[in-house]
Amino acid sequence: MPDLLAQTLALPGLSLLIGVVFVAGVVYGFAGFGAAMVVMPVAAMLLPIEMAVAAFNVSALSSLVTVVPRALPQIDRRGTMIMILSAAVSASLGIWVLRVADVTLLRWAVVGVCAITLVALLAGWRYATRPTPRTRAAVGFASGFVGGATGLMGPVMVLFQLAGRDSVATSRATAVVFLTLTSLLLLPLMAAQGLLTGTAVMLGIVLLVPYGAGTRVGQALFQPQRERFYRAVAYVIIAAAILSGLPLWDAKG
Repeated sequence: MPDLLAQTLALPGLSLLIGVVFVAGVVYGFAGFGAAMVVMPVAAMLLPIEMAVAAFNVSALSSLVTVVPRALPQIDRRGTMIMILSAAVSASLGIWVLRVADVTLLRWAVVGVCAITLVALLAGWRYATRPTPRTRAAVGFASGFVGGATGLMGPVMVLFQLAGRDSVATSRATAVVFLTLTSLLLLPLMAAQGLLTGTAVMLGIVLLVPYGAGTRVGQALFQPQRERFYRAVAYVIIAAAILSGLPLWDAKG
């Protein structure tokens, strides 16, 4: 264990990664999403993509203590659980893609879908009907597959939430609970396919503190009555994620 910790602390770029994870925690605590969008582009440059995904999901477990307890009373529990369970079903397929395939084309597809949907949201598109269980299952399934393959569990589900009629507080709370619990479920699925290494777990533990501290700061900044500002910040985060997620910037791609 001491040797594993020493190896983890010696990883190149660890100080930068710690800073990025803290910022990601602030974003997550405020917006309820966006942490992986902030972390993964940087982590993928510093680490093998599988290690980056696994370590981030370990660090994200701090949200079980920092933000989930306050979010739980505000969500539609049945609808959220449908999305979580559907994501868990498809995540194994996404992890398999992460393990065996060149995911560049998949990443282009994700960027394209997110960009098109963001443009629609900025243009004022919303769905007026209440989403059915089948719709929520489809959103969860798509989120799980994309999350397993790229580490980005949030974009599909968050864009679905932002396009709906839920209040800011409910949308944020739903995203918090969904993303935190799917991070928890993703770990045994990654372990089953041999991607949850000791180094990845130790790195995730090292990152728990800055991530948890960041979420506390972000949670303190959140003011649900400022809906327009919240949505503006959410759109900026998504736009930044789209740009940073372009495979053009991937030095390994």
